[in-house]
Amino acid sequence: MFNPYRDETKLENLKRYIELAFEQSGPRVLLVGEAYGFKGGRLTGIPFSSGKLFDEVDHPFLRQLKPKIELNPDTLTAENTASIVWRYLCSQNTVPLFWNSFPYHPHPSRIQKKNRAPLKAEIEEGLELLQMLMDVYQPDAIAGLGRKGTDCLQKAFPDQDIRYIRHPSYGGKSDFIDGMNRLFLQGSA
Repeated sequence: MFNPYRDETKLENLKRYIELAFEQSGPRVLLVGEAYGFKGGRLTGIPFSSGKLFDEVDHPFLRQLKPKIELNPDTLTAENTASIVWRYLCSQNTVPLFWNSFPYHPHPSRIQKKNRAPLKAEIEEGLELLQMLMDVYQPDAIAGLGRKGTDCLQKAFPDQDIRYIRHPSYGGKSDFIDGMNRLFLQGSA
């Protein structure tokens, strides 16, 4: 497992991202995924992002965030899930606060440029941070991106209405778009 927040720059990037997300007006939506990938949050410190995202997707939120963060030239890679999610958000006024059930990068032993699913114990470890974020953010709507994100939310908040959004990878892009449209059209976002 790799903790990107041992790097002060990535920790500061996360702080700036969260501050900007909290400044948004309108309904608050929390969207929780599984974990950071090796091409995305591991390199930037920001959930559902990649270094190239800030140049590839013209979204007002990303334009505001870009001058506030620091991206190392090594971070300028593309990450497919982040690109799909943010391209979808270009048609929306609200940007969810993104988080992960395990807010670090799980990888196979000694192979850091690969992803693996977080272990049950790792997701348990992430629950405390998720609960703190939920207490502070007070979202109007909560959704899990993929089964792992949804399962983690249901475990952490059994009395909440948790919406499932299909993960866009492995052929799930159209179901992801349908799920996000339902989330936004239901008036919660």
